[in-house]
Order: sequence, then structure tokens, then C-alpha cells
Amino acid sequence: MQDARSRGRSFARHCQSRERGRSWASSLIATAAIIAAVACTLVACGGGDDTSAADQAALVAQGQQTFRFDTFGDEAQWTDTLRMHEVISAAVDPVTALSVGLKVDADALPAAVVQGIQNGSVDLHSPATTIALLKLDAVVGLKGTVESVGGRDVLSHVGVTCALCHSTVDNSFAPGIGKRLDGWPNRDLNPGAIIALSPAIDAATKAQLDAWGAGKFDPRHNVDGMSKPVVIPPAFGLEGVHRVTYTGDGTELAYWNRYVAVAEMGGLGTVTEPRLNLSITHGNVDLVTSKLPALQAYQLSIAAPAAPAGSFDPVAAARGQQIFAGAGGCAACHSGALFTDANSTLHPPADSMAEPESPSYASRSATKLYRTTPLKGVWQHAPYFHDGSAATLDQVVATYNTRRSLGLSAQQSADLVQYLKSL
Repeated sequence: MQDARSRGRSFARHCQSRERGRSWASSLIATAAIIAAVACTLVACGGGDDTSAADQAALVAQGQQTFRFDTFGDEAQWTDTLRMHEVISAAVDPVTALSVGLKVDADALPAAVVQGIQNGSVDLHSPATTIALLKLDAVVGLKGTVESVGGRDVLSHVGVTCALCHSTVDNSFAPGIGKRLDGWPNRDLNPGAIIALSPAIDAATKAQLDAWGAGKFDPRHNVDGMSKPVVIPPAFGLEGVHRVTYTGDGTELAYWNRYVAVAEMGGLGTVTEPRLNLSITHGNVDLVTSKLPALQAYQLSIAAPAAPAGSFDPVAAARGQQIFAGAGGCAACHSGALFTDANSTLHPPADSMAEPESPSYASRSATKLYRTTPLKGVWQHAPYFHDGSAATLDQVVATYNTRRSLGLSAQQSADLVQYLKSL
């Protein structure tokens, strides 16, 4: 009887243990289910880092295509109004195109074309070759529609993209032909001379446009009728910079992208700016607005290029950094990691080293002020100041030294230049 009672108590303890095990296992299973559900919410259902990163990458990739190849329907301006397709077909051979700063994407060239350029069998003095390059999407910033008519290729429409002004190439194949460098301002491009080729432009306007020169464009010219071009700015290194134009008109890159797409490129859509009493609508469809988020994402992803190895003296640059922060007074405005106070402050025209000028570029803007230009990659995009009046960084430092009465010695000035070259 004792043994039976003992065996009964043992069996009871065993059953209780099994129940506790089942309870623990059930809790573990339930916990795992909760974790799985959370994981689904965070990852599979769109909230996780991996998915967010993938979505952002897709947006950037979409923006790259927009930046490089989307005209926003501006063929209405460049073909229907300016008739540039006629000009290209009649008189713009590759040699002429390269002479006005147009660039060719070497990666878009088939092997046969590469070989033909190298051995001279491709005629670089024939407009037909330019049309062939447009058909390949190889001319940076130009988008052509090529149709076969009577057995030959005919350029029926042409438009421009963001890349026309804000990309160049690395010249790795030949001068003007190489791999794309998106975001780099094309300071070889002569937009005025290109537009002046249009048969729709009157003589007085042609004279204005021809006077702009390479690397310059007046984004207010077709709005206020004045002519005072500024240097084409870079579209790299803008992550975190909210005011991206010389005059800080908008608070995000999409503001300026819309303005340029509609007011300058002639894209189909609307741009309004009450501060300028400006309202422009092209066409009866909007081919701009939906593309602005991806376009901005791509441009903000383009980092400023690092200074080439051997392009500056690191010892002198280290001394120059002290001048930048101290005696030069540069860091007062070119502040923080972005080297600009543009997000918080705009400056009166008198603060600009290009002022006084006539007409004042600031006076034609929405803010009537200037922003401080970020300095990352400044080594790449001479000339300097918004009007290009300083050809080199040496001239930039000399101008500040004189006009601000900084009293920098020749050695201090030279060291400061080396620091700027290193950024």
C-alpha cells in the first residue's frame, strides 16, 4: 500500500512536470508567433530596413533614368517652337556638337561604332552621324526620336534632359567622349550658342544668347527678358542642403527642378512663384510633378567628388584649414559639415563678391538674397562666384582678402587655397 501511494505521488509529480512543460512550450510557441508577426510587419509588410533600403534604391534608380533621359515633353519647345531637329539634321555634325560642349556617353556606343571612330570610318563631319548617336541615346542630355523614312534615318523630334547642363564625361575615350559623370556641371556647354542656332530666334535675341559664353546660362532670361547669365552649378553634394540655388528661392531641390523643367526646358506642366508674379503652364497634361520625388532622390544620392590624389599639398591644406576657421573668417558662413549656412540664413547682395552688378542677379530672384555656396567638390567647378568672375580658387581668396580687408599674407592665402582644393 505504501509503495502504491509512493508510485501515485511520483506519477502525479510527473504529470505536473509534463503540464508545466506543455505550458512552457505553448508560451514559447506563442512568443515565436508574436516575433514572426512583428517581423512580418517590419520586413515583409514594408516597414523594415531592408525593404526601406530597397524602396529607396528603386526610387534612386528611377530618378537616374529621369535625370538622364526624361524630357518632360519639352519637345514641344525644342522641336515645335525652336525647330532644333531641323538645325541638327542640316548642320550639327559630331565635331560641331563637341565644339559647343555637347558630350557623348562612351558606354552607349556599340563596339562597331567605337572601332569606326578609332579607324576613321565613322564620319565625324556628317550630321547623319549625330543622328545615329541620338538614336543610340549616346548624346548626353539630348533625347531624339529617329524614324526611318525612305530607307534612311530622319530626326523627327528632339528634346533636352537635366543631364544636358548637369552632367559631363570623363574624356576616357576622347575629349568630350567618355563615361558619364552625373551631377558635374558641364562648364564646356554653351547653351546660348546652341539655342541661337534656332531659326525661330530673332537677331537681337541671338546676340544676347551668343554673348553668354561656355558654362553659363540665364534661368530668368525667358521670364523677365533680361540677360545676365550665371555659371551652371553642380548637382552633386546636395544631401542635407535645402536651399540649392544661388539665391535660395526654394526650400528643397524639387522646387528648382519643377521651375527648370517647366520654365526653362519647356516641359509640360505648371510652375507658379507668387513672389515673382510667375505662373507658367505648358500643355494640358502634367509630365513633371509625378517625377519630382525620384529625380530629387537621385540627385541627393550623388556625392561630391573627392579631390584627386596629388591635386593639393596636404601639409599646406592642414595650415589652410586653420586659416579657414580663423583669420580668413570663411567658416562664419561656410559652416558645419555642409560648408554652408544656407539652411538657416540668406545674405544681402552686398555680401556677394560678384556684386554690385547690373542687372543684379539677386534682384531678379524670388528672395532678392544670396545663399552661401557649399564647398564640397569646389575644386571641380571653376570658374567661381555666380557670375564666374573668379577663374581660379587663387582669385577667389585674393578677392575676399582685398574686399574684406583680411590682411592674409601670401603664404596664408596659398595655404587657404590648398585647403579649398582638398574639400
